[in-house]
Amino acid sequence: MTDVAPDPFRNEKALRRLKKRRAADARFRLYGLSAIAFALLALSVLVASIGFQAISAATYHKLRFDIVLDPAVIAPKGNDTPAEISRNVDGFYTLIRSNLEATFPEADEDRMASRQLGELVTRLAVLPTAKWVAENPTQIGQTATIKVPLNDDLDLYLKGAVSKEFRLRLGDISAVAETAPRQVLLTGAGAFKALESLIAVQRQEVGDAVDARSTLVSSGTAMGRVTSLSTDTLEMTLLTGSASDFRTGRPMARMIALPESQRNVSDLQIAWTLALKDMGRISRVPHTSLLTHTDSTYPELAGALAAIVGSLLTMMVTAFIAIPIGIFASVYLEEFAPRNRLTEIIEVNINNLAAVPSIVFGLLGAAVFLGFFGLPRSAPLVGGLVLALLTLPTIIIASRAALKSVPPSIRAAALGVGASKMQSVFHHVLPVAGPGIFTGAILGMARALGETAPLLLIGMVAFVADVPTGPTDESTALPVLVYSWSTNAERAWEPMTAAVIVILLLFLVTMNGIVVLLRRRFERRW
Repeated sequence: MTDVAPDPFRNEKALRRLKKRRAADARFRLYGLSAIAFALLALSVLVASIGFQAISAATYHKLRFDIVLDPAVIAPKGNDTPAEISRNVDGFYTLIRSNLEATFPEADEDRMASRQLGELVTRLAVLPTAKWVAENPTQIGQTATIKVPLNDDLDLYLKGAVSKEFRLRLGDISAVAETAPRQVLLTGAGAFKALESLIAVQRQEVGDAVDARSTLVSSGTAMGRVTSLSTDTLEMTLLTGSASDFRTGRPMARMIALPESQRNVSDLQIAWTLALKDMGRISRVPHTSLLTHTDSTYPELAGALAAIVGSLLTMMVTAFIAIPIGIFASVYLEEFAPRNRLTEIIEVNINNLAAVPSIVFGLLGAAVFLGFFGLPRSAPLVGGLVLALLTLPTIIIASRAALKSVPPSIRAAALGVGASKMQSVFHHVLPVAGPGIFTGAILGMARALGETAPLLLIGMVAFVADVPTGPTDESTALPVLVYSWSTNAERAWEPMTAAVIVILLLFLVTMNGIVVLLRRRFERRW
C-alpha cells in the first residue's frame, strides 16, 4: 500500500490565507450592503421630509359666498364692457366684504376688527370670478355661488400648522347670563374643572406665560375668549355669535399654545373662521390651482403653471441644440477624427468642461447671449442655449462610451461586405450604440432640468404672471421657482415649495424611467 503524497496547497499557512481571503470577501460584501442601506435610508429621509411638507399643499380651504352680482357695483355705467368687468377686482371684493360684514356685524365695532375681517380673503382672490363674469355677462344681476381661497394663514390654522392647541369638551352649562355688552357668564356645577386643571398643568410647565395664551370657548357659531375661570363659573368676552348659542349643548374649549401677539391670525379671525366652517361655508378641496395658476405674491393664489411651461420650453431648446450636436461630435471624434495632438487636446477639454461648475456657464451665457448678441432676458431661448452648453460634454462623453462598446467585428463585417466607412458607421454602428447614446442624452437633459445657477444669472428668476407662449417670452423654470419660493418669509410658502419639488422630481423620475425602458428594450449584450 503506497502512501498518498501530502497536498502542498492544504498546509496550515495556505488555509490561514484562504480564511483571510474569505473574511475579506465577507467584509467587502458587508461594506457594500451597508453603503446601499445608508443610501436608501438617506433617500427615504429626503423623500419623506419633502413629501410630509408637500402633503399640506395638496389641499387648501375655500370659502363659499352666495351673493347677488349687483350691476351697480361690478358693472357700473360706462365701465360695463367685458374688459372693464374682468379688471374690476375692487367691485367683486366689495360684494364679498359686504357679505362677511352682514354675517359678522360685530366687525363694525372698531376699525381694527373691520380690517381683520377683510383679511379672511385676499383681494386678488376674486380675479377668477371677475374673468368668469366678464365671459358670461348674463350672470350679472343674478345670485351666484362663488368659492375663493381662504387666507393662507387661516388655511394653515385649519390644518393645525399655526400653533399647538389643547382641546377639551366642557361640562353641562346650567345658566348663561350676559353681564355687560359682549361679556358672558357661564355657570355649571363642576363644568369647568377639566379646563381649570389644564391651565394649572400648563402653568407648571411654562409658568406665568400661560396667562398670555388665548383660551377660547365655542358653541355652534359663537365663540368667546376666557377672561376669568373657576370650577363652576367661566366669564368670557364674546368674539362672535350671541350668548344664547351657549344655552344648548356642551361647549368646546381650546387653548392656543402661541400667544396672539406671536401669531399671524388673531382670536377674532379664528372665531370667524370656525364659525364659517360650522356654517358649512368652508370646505377643504384639492389644490389643483397649483398646476393651473401662475405665480403670485399670495401663497393661496400662486401656481407653478408658468414655471412648468417655461421648463418644457427650455428643455426643448436644449434638446434641439445639445442632442444633435453632441451625437455628431461624438461620432466624428470616435469614428472619423485622426488620432493626433489636436484631437487629444479636444478630448481633454471636453472632459474638463464636464467638470466645470454650472454657474460658469451662466456667466458665459450672460456675457455672450445677453451682452453680445442682445437676446431677450429671462427667455427660455437663452436658458436653453446655456443649458445646451452645459449638457454637451455629458452627451459627448456618454455617446463616445456607447460607440466604444460596439464590438469591432461589427465594423469589420460591414466593411468586408463592401460598405463604405460612412455606411458602416451610420447603418451598423449607430443603431447598435443607439440605446447607450440616448441614455446619455436623457441623463444630460435630466441634469439640465435641475440646474438653477445658470438660469439665475440670465434673469429667469423674474416674477412671471403669464404663461409663456414661445421660447422668446419672459419665463421662469421649476428649479428657479423652488429657489424663489423658498426665500419668501411667509410660512405658507414652505409646503408650496415642497410641492413644486415633488413636481420637479416627477419630471426627473419620468426621464430616468425613459432611460431604463430604452436600455431594456434596445440594449444588446456581447
